[in-house]
Amino acid sequence: MQLVVARIGRAHGIKGEVTVEVRTDEPELRLGPGAVLATEPASTGPLTVETGRVHSGRLLLRFAGVGDRTGAEALRNTLLIAEVDPQDMPEDPDEYYDHQLMDLDVVLTDGTEVGRITEITHLPSQDLFIVERPDGTEVMIPFVEEIVTEIDLVEQRAVIDPPPGLIDDNAVVAASSDDEEGAGTGPDGAGKGESS
Repeated sequence: MQLVVARIGRAHGIKGEVTVEVRTDEPELRLGPGAVLATEPASTGPLTVETGRVHSGRLLLRFAGVGDRTGAEALRNTLLIAEVDPQDMPEDPDEYYDHQLMDLDVVLTDGTEVGRITEITHLPSQDLFIVERPDGTEVMIPFVEEIVTEIDLVEQRAVIDPPPGLIDDNAVVAASSDDEEGAGTGPDGAGKGESS
């Protein structure tokens, strides 16, 4: 099975290094020196990782045969694709590869159907399941232990216990109409979109 593990960004310096946008939880395994990666577009690859290092929080890679800035810049926006055994499991039993979670049925703790996972978005603070509901609409479910209570790969389902308002439109917002100073804040004083 082929999985996209990174996207090449811009050239860094003059010796052929490139920045990469990592799309795997195991960059040291998938993007380490010696790794041979297919590419999209296919005409730019395959590429063999020669060196890798972290600089200012960003992964920099150099590929065999790419020794200058011009060659590195020509790789910009190329997707890096690794061959992954579909039976492989992460070392941590509470971690999953994206392909294991795709198309899982999402249900509430009482068994009520919510939908099906169609996409997984990796954000700096957490991962999100994009769940397509039976009516075709989508809902985003944070992949955190407090909400996603169980992943059952045998039954092909994810069990969730969402807080009020996460998957329905019936959330009630309590606010006093004459409390103008508190307008736009939640009960804990946090502004909309902020979390503690």
